[in-house]
Amino acid sequence: MSVTCESTPPGGAAHGARSSVSAAAEPVASFVLASAQHVFSLRRRAQQVAAALLLEKQDGVRLATALSELGRDRLHCHGLKVSFSLTPPGRPTALLVTLTWRSGPSPAPETLNLARRLVRVDYRPGQAAHRIEITQPLAAEGTCAAEQHARLAEVFRDGPQLTEADDLRAQTQDLIATLEETRAQREELRRLNEELEETNRGVLALYSELTQELEATNSGVLALHTELEDKRQQLLQASEAKTRFWTNISHELRTPVNSVVALSTLLLSPSSPGLTPEQCEQIELIASSGHTLLALVGDLLDVAKAEAGHLEINPQRVDLRLLVGHLSSLVLSSHGHDTVTLRTPGLQQQPVLVTDETLLVRILRNLLENALKFTERGEVRLDVTVAPDPKAPAVLFTITDTGIGIPAAELSRVFEAFYQVRGPHQQGQPGTGLGLPYARTLTELLGGTLTLTSTQDVGTRVEVRLPDLGHQHPRERDDQGSRP
Repeated sequence: MSVTCESTPPGGAAHGARSSVSAAAEPVASFVLASAQHVFSLRRRAQQVAAALLLEKQDGVRLATALSELGRDRLHCHGLKVSFSLTPPGRPTALLVTLTWRSGPSPAPETLNLARRLVRVDYRPGQAAHRIEITQPLAAEGTCAAEQHARLAEVFRDGPQLTEADDLRAQTQDLIATLEETRAQREELRRLNEELEETNRGVLALYSELTQELEATNSGVLALHTELEDKRQQLLQASEAKTRFWTNISHELRTPVNSVVALSTLLLSPSSPGLTPEQCEQIELIASSGHTLLALVGDLLDVAKAEAGHLEINPQRVDLRLLVGHLSSLVLSSHGHDTVTLRTPGLQQQPVLVTDETLLVRILRNLLENALKFTERGEVRLDVTVAPDPKAPAVLFTITDTGIGIPAAELSRVFEAFYQVRGPHQQGQPGTGLGLPYARTLTELLGGTLTLTSTQDVGTRVEVRLPDLGHQHPRERDDQGSRP
């Protein structure tokens, strides 16, 4: 199908232009711009074209304004013509308006900038002719290329001649329509502002409510913090009072116990008057009980000092061979079991350890006595090794036994002070439940760790890891290094 249209130039002179759908790139209409009346008509034609091609009203106003400004700027250029066409097939659908002239001044930059703010404008100067192309995209859906071509051709068919008055009336109508649209937009903007103000009031009310709730929460948190601080102070005072109590009572108990032990020793000495065998046995029992009570008082005093931070550490190089021998005789003298064997290491290569020897003896003595106490047959073993960590030198003391073990449910409580695992194994076994807590407290005081694992009816394993305090204190290490 081929559609042919003939345009009528704005000035009334017939300047025809033929075009077909099959050659859509050719102008549908073209005419000369030679006067202000032609520019007025160009603006009106642009609005008619925009309406025919179903452009948005604002797009039509922008297109007409851009063409009017460019046409007015190019008036009086030699051979000025304007043509309307559609993009050829294969390209995005768009309206092309082209202004061409042979000679004349270049377009004013402000005019080009104004037009480019409204539509797409390409200025292409040349030697034989100059051209300005205005591109207005069209909707790609709803209308086929043939229909768009037909509508564009219909706009330029012969019609009544447009005068300046007609153009002014058209511009007035456009202005009125624009004012009406602006008024509607202003009303819509006013309505949106009212909605926004209402939303802001709601947000402010919510913010105020949340602020009040947050202040109330903060007040509650502050009150709770104050209460917790009061409780902490009370607990601190109670702990200090407990420490003072244990310290005082230990000192008060030590004097009479020392007297009992001393008098028992005096009565058993060869220079004392002769005693019957029964009296000797009773006095030995008194002396043994006195020694036990004296050791317990010493442990309580050490625990109290350790918790208060008053227990002093005296690091020195420990001869582990002598220490192990001393422990063996000390433990076996008070716990002689024919059915239990105490095994200690030979220590051909003695590990180097700088620590408080007195506290180390107390730790290992408590653990060995505890192991012997609850082992009826088999062995209790002490092993001494160097921990495999060159960056943090430490010595590992491991005590294992083949005793009754500890039930899994009780493992979490064995380090509580004065707690004892209940059972028939406790019958006839003296103790206060301070052995393990006391050993762990002293171990941590020396910077080490004490861990315990146990299986009921199989045995228990306790590991004491002590750092080399000489490694931590270079001056002490240098002093020890000068010794043979």
